[in-house]
Amino acid sequence: MKDYKENVQLDWWTIIFYFLLVSIGWVNIYSASLSDTQHGFFDFNQIYFRQLVFIGLSLLLIIFILAIDSRFYERFSSIIYLVSLASLLGLFVFGKNINGATSWYGFGSFGLQPSEFAKAATALALGKYISDIQTNMKELKHQLRTFLIIALPALFIIPQPDPGSALVYAAFVFPLYREGLNYIFVLIGFIAAVLFVGTLFIGVPWMILMILLTTLVWIFYKRKGRRIHWMQYVIIVATCIGFTFSVNYVFNSVFEQRHRDRFNIVLGKEVDEKGIGYNTNQSEIAIGSGSWTGKGWLQGTQTKGNFVPEQHTDYIFSTVGEEWGFLGSLTVVALFVFLIIRLIVLAERQKTIFGRVYGYSVASILFFHFFVNIGMVTGLLPTIGIPLPFISYGGSSLWGFTILLFIFVKLDASNYINR
Repeated sequence: MKDYKENVQLDWWTIIFYFLLVSIGWVNIYSASLSDTQHGFFDFNQIYFRQLVFIGLSLLLIIFILAIDSRFYERFSSIIYLVSLASLLGLFVFGKNINGATSWYGFGSFGLQPSEFAKAATALALGKYISDIQTNMKELKHQLRTFLIIALPALFIIPQPDPGSALVYAAFVFPLYREGLNYIFVLIGFIAAVLFVGTLFIGVPWMILMILLTTLVWIFYKRKGRRIHWMQYVIIVATCIGFTFSVNYVFNSVFEQRHRDRFNIVLGKEVDEKGIGYNTNQSEIAIGSGSWTGKGWLQGTQTKGNFVPEQHTDYIFSTVGEEWGFLGSLTVVALFVFLIIRLIVLAERQKTIFGRVYGYSVASILFFHFFVNIGMVTGLLPTIGIPLPFISYGGSSLWGFTILLFIFVKLDASNYINR
């Protein structure tokens, strides 16, 4: 009876947003993958039909997730996390190399990407640990353990190599911040990103000058009525300058050439419209040509001409921009914003720490994917190869996000009944 009540009290706004995004995704995948040589709608060799099958299997996943007792997810979260880590490690032995990355298990013509499922497993493990320790994340040992939970799957994903999927784990800092992690960690990450990009853009000497000027302005602002701790400023400035000197080494020795090229293109240091920057350039042309209302479904010239390679995957938003225009793009953005806000509202109303942390993790992961993917497609961010949730083509991606979202839908329904 309790399970029946939980399923009746599902948050239907979240479910509606999910199905709207999935439907928009399939309509645009159909347009991006439709060819003149197709042999019929029910042809499994056609990308749009495969995605329709993936959507059908997602519905079965949803039913399965909602049928399980909500307490299962917390009780077995550690086991789910360990199985996820094992699946990532297994790629180094049994993985299938696709496009230079060993990120998939091959099952005949099917492939499964475990990194897409590891995000939900990590969110469960993080929620379980913070719930068990019953603390506000002020103790160093708890901070280190939570960072380890987040870092392990990312460290297993990086050597595949798949730095884009690994970077997503930075999103978990936001649920930690909600649970009391000192803001200084977020600030350090932000400053490091600014110093890194700034150094690449203007060079080491100018960046050092900017650090010194910023410090002097800050000291002048703080000096009135307060004692200045000079040693703290010296340490901070020395650390920032030292980090600045390391940027070029990391950029030239750690990054691969394709990553360096993408950064240089975004920063305007290189113009390579026929090489590494081809996808982004064609994507910008497609989006810009859509104007306000778009060219109409199946009428996109960039889309129909296959000018954007792999447009049905990471660059699917360019199809939305070309065929549905600014208004269609704004609709997709609005749906994501409403969904993420709804998830935060639901997370705040959870009675358990586990449910709240998991809810914030879901919202943070979706926001990170949404923000980075659209920034990448519009040329505002470097191309790192992460999909647009629920919209990009791919079974593993769709199933991973479906599992991530509907576990929280189930937890929230249980929370509603127990209020």
